[in-house]
Amino acid sequence: MNSLSSRAGTEPISAVWPGRPYPRGATWDGEGVNFALFSEHAERVELCVFDADGRRELQRIELREQTDQVWHCYLPQARPGLVYGYRVHGPYRPEEGLRFNPTKLLLDPYAKALCGTVRWHNALFGYVIGHRREDLSFDRRDSAPFMPKARVVETAFSWGDDRRPDVPWNETVIYELNVRGFTRQATGIPEPLRGTYAALSHQSSIDYLKRLGVTTVELMPVHAFVDDRRLTDMGLRNFWGYNTLSYFAPEPRYSASGRVNEFKTMVKALHSAGLEVVIDVVYNHTSEGSHLGPTLSLRGIDNAAYYRLDAANPRYYVDFTGCGNTVNLPHPRTLQLVMDSLRYWVEQMHVDGFRFDLAPALARAAGGIESWSGFFDVIRQDPVLNRVKLIAEPWDVGAGGYHVGNFPVGWAEWNDRYRDGMRAYWKGDGGVIGEFARRLTGSSDLYGRSGRRPHASINYITSHDGFTLEDLVSYNERHNEANGEGGMDGHSHNLSWNCGVEGPTDDPAVRALRTRQQRNFLATLLLSQGVPMLLAGDEIGRTQQGNNNAYCQDNPISWVDWEHDDERSALFEFTRRLLALRAAHPVFRRRDFFQGRPLHGGSVTDILWLRPDGGEMTAQEWEHDHARSLAVFLSGAALREIDRRGRAQGDDDFLLLFNAYEGEVGFVIPAGVGGSWRCVLDTSLGEGFVAPDDAAVYGPGTTYTLTGRALALLEHPPAQQ
Repeated sequence: MNSLSSRAGTEPISAVWPGRPYPRGATWDGEGVNFALFSEHAERVELCVFDADGRRELQRIELREQTDQVWHCYLPQARPGLVYGYRVHGPYRPEEGLRFNPTKLLLDPYAKALCGTVRWHNALFGYVIGHRREDLSFDRRDSAPFMPKARVVETAFSWGDDRRPDVPWNETVIYELNVRGFTRQATGIPEPLRGTYAALSHQSSIDYLKRLGVTTVELMPVHAFVDDRRLTDMGLRNFWGYNTLSYFAPEPRYSASGRVNEFKTMVKALHSAGLEVVIDVVYNHTSEGSHLGPTLSLRGIDNAAYYRLDAANPRYYVDFTGCGNTVNLPHPRTLQLVMDSLRYWVEQMHVDGFRFDLAPALARAAGGIESWSGFFDVIRQDPVLNRVKLIAEPWDVGAGGYHVGNFPVGWAEWNDRYRDGMRAYWKGDGGVIGEFARRLTGSSDLYGRSGRRPHASINYITSHDGFTLEDLVSYNERHNEANGEGGMDGHSHNLSWNCGVEGPTDDPAVRALRTRQQRNFLATLLLSQGVPMLLAGDEIGRTQQGNNNAYCQDNPISWVDWEHDDERSALFEFTRRLLALRAAHPVFRRRDFFQGRPLHGGSVTDILWLRPDGGEMTAQEWEHDHARSLAVFLSGAALREIDRRGRAQGDDDFLLLFNAYEGEVGFVIPAGVGGSWRCVLDTSLGEGFVAPDDAAVYGPGTTYTLTGRALALLEHPPAQQ
C-alpha cells in the first residue's frame, strides 16, 4: 500500500482486509466497504482513493486478493461518499487484444454514482494520439484529472408501500420521453428542477401524464453516458444518451440534487400515480468506441473479456452496433455484469421493465443470432427479471441483424413494419392495404406463430429516432444541417408527405390537411391491436424543424414546447379522448388475435373486412394496387375475455372506415352486423369527436360519406345491443 497523502480531515486508510469476490463493485455493509473487480488477464490491480471532489488522488491500495479472477479487498474505514477509481496493470499488446495501461484511471463497471464527467483530453487514450498506429504506441500520461470517478453510495431508501403498478400488457400505453427534453421548458416547474428526475416527478408532470391517459413512461437512456468528443468539439452534446459509460449509475446531468435517491423518488412518485417506468438500456456497446477510442473502463480492465474481438486480428473489434465495439455477452463474467445491472435497476431502483437497444447484438453467439442464446436463457429463468416488461429493438447493423417477429415468448418488440405500413397507407401509396390490415389487427403473421399475443407488437408511428408526427406530415426531406454532417445523417426513407408544402406554411388548406393526417395517424395507432407507443410531444404537435436525427440537439429543437395555441390544444384533447376510448373498450385492446370466424359457440364473426360498397373483401381485392379505402367490423359481442379482476368482458360493436384516397368515398353500412350505428369520431371534423346528441344514426344500406384522407369510427349504440 502506498500512501500518497493524508485525506482531507482524516488519516489515510490503513486497514485493508481481504474482503470478498462478490458482490462486484463497492458495497457498503454498514461497517465498511467491500471492493471487487473482475479482470481475467490483469497482473496487478490498484484501488485509487480521491478527495471528495475527485480532483486529487490521495492513496493507492493494491488489491492483493484474487478469487476466480476477481480482485478484492475490504476497507473497514471506508464510508459512503468515498470517491475512487482503478488502475489495472498488465500487458499492452493490442495485436493480442490486451490493452492494459496503468496510467489510465478506470471507472468501476459497477459504479453506482459518478463524481465528475469525462473532460476530453488526449491523455484519456491508451496510445499516443497522432501516432500512425495505435498498437505501436503507448501513452504514459495520467488520465485521472480528466476522468469521472465512482462514488460509494448508501443504497437504503424509504420506499414505504411502493408497489409495481403491473399494468397488463393489453392495457399498456407507452409514452417515450427524454428526461431532460420533456421538462426543460416546462414553465410550471421551478427553473432549477427543469430537465431532471425531480422535474419528472413534479406534480405538474404527473398530472399531465395522467390527464393524457398513458400508463407507462419509457425513458430514453438514463445510464450514465458520455458526450462524444466529435460533438463537444462542435459545441454539441449527446442528447439521446446511447453512449453508455456506466450500467449502474443514473446519468448525473438529469439530477438536480446530485443524489441517486432523486431517481428513486421519481419512480416512487410515478408509481403512486399508477404509472409504470420502463428504461431504455444500451448493453450492446459502450462509449469506448473502436480500437481508436479512449480507455475509460472496460477496455483497460480487461479488453479481451469485455469486448467482442476479431478472431483473425484481435487488435480490432467485431462491430454489430455501428458504434465501434460490441459487448462480449458470451463471456460469463460480462453476461453477469449485464444481469447484475438489470437486477439492480429492478430491485434497487424499482423500474418496471426495459427496452433493449439493438437487442440482436445481445443474442449473437459464434457469428450468428441465436434466439435462445445464453442471454435470453438467463433472463427467462431469472425470478426477478422474468416478471418485468421486456421490449426488444429487434435489429442491429450486423449481417442478418433484422429480426422483427423472431424474439422468444415473453418479449415484446418495436414493430417497424407497423410504422412503415401505416405511414405508407396514409401517405397514399398503392398496394398496401393488406399490410395495413395485418398491422392494424396486431401482426399475427409476425407473432402468432411463436405463441405470442398481440401485445408482442409495440406499435408506433414515430419514435425518438426519426421525424416527429408534426414533421412527418410537414416535410418530404430531412433537414439535419444543425447536426454538422452536411445534412446527410439520419434516415432518407421516411415515408413522409408534406401535404404540398415543405415545412411551415400559412396556407389554410395545407394546415387543415396536416391536422387531419395527424389525427388519422393517432386514431389508427390507438385503435390498433397491440401496445401503442406515443412519442412525447406528438399529442401537441411538437416539431424538430425537419430534423429526423436530433441525437445531438440538446436545445429547443429537441425539447418539448409547452406553449399551446388552440390548434395544439385541440390535438391534445383529441389524443386524450382517443386514449379514454381505448381504455373504455376492450375490443381495441384484445388479449388474443382475431380469428375471422364465430367464437365461443356464438353466431357472430369477430372481425369482417369490407369494401366501401358493404361487401366482404375477396382474396383478389387485397392485391389491388388502386385500393385506398376499406372498412373493418369489430365485434364486441364476440369478445369473451376475462379482465384482471376476473370479470367477463363484452363490448359494443364498431365499424372503422378508412379512406386514404384524396376524394370523398361513400361507405355503405353493411347488413347482418347489427341495426343502427352512430358516428363516434371523424378525423375530418373540427374537433374529431362527435357529441352523442349530434351524432346521426345510420341503418343497414345507408351511406356514410367520408372525406378524402380521413378516418371514421361508428359504434353500435348501446341501446341497440
